[in-house]
Amino acid sequence: MAIEWSGLSPELLVRLDRAARQPLRAQLEASLREAIRGGRLRAGERLPSSRELARELGVSRGMVQDCYGQLLAEGYLTSRTGSATRVADIGAHQAGDQPVARPAAAPPPGRHPPEPPLIADFRPGVPDLSSFPRADWAWAVRQACAHAADADLGYGDPHGSPVLRDVLAGYLRRVRAAAASPEQMIISTGFAQGVNLALRALARQGDVTCVAFEDPGYGSAQADETVRAVLATGLRVTYVPVDEHGLVVGELAASGAQAVVVTPAHQSPTGVVLSPARRHALADWALRGSGYVIEDDYDSEFRYDSEPVGALQGLAPERVFLLGTASKALAPAVRLGWVHAPSPLAAAVAAEKEMSDRGSCTIDQLALATLLTTGRYDRHLRRMRTVYAARRTALTAAFGRHAPQIRLTGLAAGFQAVAPLPPGAGETALIAAAHDRRVGLYGIGEYRGHPDAAAPPALVMGFGNVRERAIEPAIAAVAGLLG
Repeated sequence: MAIEWSGLSPELLVRLDRAARQPLRAQLEASLREAIRGGRLRAGERLPSSRELARELGVSRGMVQDCYGQLLAEGYLTSRTGSATRVADIGAHQAGDQPVARPAAAPPPGRHPPEPPLIADFRPGVPDLSSFPRADWAWAVRQACAHAADADLGYGDPHGSPVLRDVLAGYLRRVRAAAASPEQMIISTGFAQGVNLALRALARQGDVTCVAFEDPGYGSAQADETVRAVLATGLRVTYVPVDEHGLVVGELAASGAQAVVVTPAHQSPTGVVLSPARRHALADWALRGSGYVIEDDYDSEFRYDSEPVGALQGLAPERVFLLGTASKALAPAVRLGWVHAPSPLAAAVAAEKEMSDRGSCTIDQLALATLLTTGRYDRHLRRMRTVYAARRTALTAAFGRHAPQIRLTGLAAGFQAVAPLPPGAGETALIAAAHDRRVGLYGIGEYRGHPDAAAPPALVMGFGNVRERAIEPAIAAVAGLLG
């Protein structure tokens, strides 16, 4: 599909050699002809006006008009009165530059007609993309552009924008009870980069050789890019089980890991909250054994019928990295996250950031800071809590009507739930059968570090990006598969 350039189209690179014997018009015709035949200019693409191209090349407008006329006659270009000159769909060419009809392509073997759309796709971890606050974000970007200092438009500090770091530190102190300081804040492109920056800094200093992940949690290296990236740094990976109270800290102590990645406020994917006793035990493990905790505070903004849980970082700020992101609150496309590092390690993490990409987009950082300070960020969160709470209620009601034998868990926060399946149920077969019924389901097996056939089967039901009216018919469609 041709790009539809609006307004003044980009310049067209055409080289003319004024020292050559070939006339300039012939050179221009040959260059355009080759650009079209070689695919540089695609069918339907608009060419510069004759006046514009003549100005770019430093030639007469009449020469360009004559060139366009010749290529129109040869079938390379098309033009209508009052419309721009465009590249024709010439197909393949025979000798003599005469266009020939392009044969219809045979469909690839085994290709089937497009599948009908899903009734609902319960993919976990995806917020409501249609509710992204487009108007507020556009306004905030305009504000950022209008008020950014000239110095803000340079490469800047690899820690990130001082404005956003100051705002985020205050926000985390206020909302997450974190011991936060702007000097210890590093802006990242999201959680995945943040965790890798932290672990690379620890590995480079020789503090960590083995990292523990929750199980179930991020999953195996085959299933999760974060685990693959950690392994690529040369660190070993181990897994520690999760039960109804969260991470089993006793097994962490026996694992040999010097760092652990946890989701204490709302464990992913089970939804359990790390119990107070386990929180203190984990802080003690880090303080007494010189270990490090990387706290993934991924969806703490969305709580429903339970008391807010403060950040674990507040218990051991010199041993805990607190990581957050705008991906769940706004949308993954924003690509902004943050690492609050222990004070002795903040410079090392910033150095890793500088080596990685020299810093995240400053304009977007200033826009996020503007949303936070003007209250528009919190206004969006309040609205989304209402939206997700209604979908949570609809999901619970749909299971109650169509699959009452399944009791959903992990619903205290976030926008996903766990649906335990009958013992022996095959997650893979069930998911495939549900897809045939136009419903996207996902198994907890993908989150296990060590896939185990004996582990209790379950579905992880993300409802963040599912319309409320689609939940009932989707669950009704797969009810017969749920045992």
